[in-house]
Amino acid sequence: MTGINLPKKCGVMVLPDCTLFPHGGLPLYIFEQRYRLMLDKALEGDCVFAVARMSEPHSASVGTVGLVRASMERDDGTSELLLHGVIRVRFTEWLDDEAYPTALIEPLFGQPLDKIQNLAAMAALKGAVEDCLSGLPGEVWDGVSNLLNQADEAGLMADLVSQQLIQDPDKRQLLLETVPVGERVALLCGFLEKLKFGT
Repeated sequence: MTGINLPKKCGVMVLPDCTLFPHGGLPLYIFEQRYRLMLDKALEGDCVFAVARMSEPHSASVGTVGLVRASMERDDGTSELLLHGVIRVRFTEWLDDEAYPTALIEPLFGQPLDKIQNLAAMAALKGAVEDCLSGLPGEVWDGVSNLLNQADEAGLMADLVSQQLIQDPDKRQLLLETVPVGERVALLCGFLEKLKFGT
C-alpha cells in the first residue's frame, strides 16, 4: 500500500467467477455504462477500485482493491485496462448512492509469520509448485521460479502462485478469503498436490 491512500468507500466491479489477488494482474474490458462511470471517477481520483466475485444470492464479502496501471479508451467509449491487485478488503456495507456498485471497505491484513516459519512456508510452497509443474519443460519452471524469487514473504508468494496456477473459481475465492498466512499456504499446498500440469 506504499503511496496509496486506501479509501473508506470504493467502486466495485462485480464479475462472475473472477478473483483478483494482491500483486496479481487482471486485464479488463470496460463496456457497461455503469463501469465506464466508475472508471472515469477512479481516474479522476486515486485510480483505484475493487473487484468482487459475483455469487448467489449476493456478492462475495471479500475482494481486492486494485490500482489502474494502464488504461486505453477506445473511440466508442469503451476501455481496455490493466488492474494491479493491491490489498484484500472486506465489503462491510453495500451502498446505492452511485450509478455503479459501491461499498464501504476495510483492509484485511494477515499476521506475518516469524522468520523461521516464513522460511519454512516459502520452502514448502516452492516444493509444491515444483512438483505441480514437474511434467512441463524446465524453462516453464525457470520462469515460475523467477517469479517466486521476487517474494520475500510467504503471504506474497502464496498470492502470486494463487493468481497464476489456481484456476477453479471456488478455490481462488477461498484462498482470497483465507487471511492468516500459515493457513493460506497450507491450503494452497493442498490444492497444488492435486494438480499436475503437463501430464
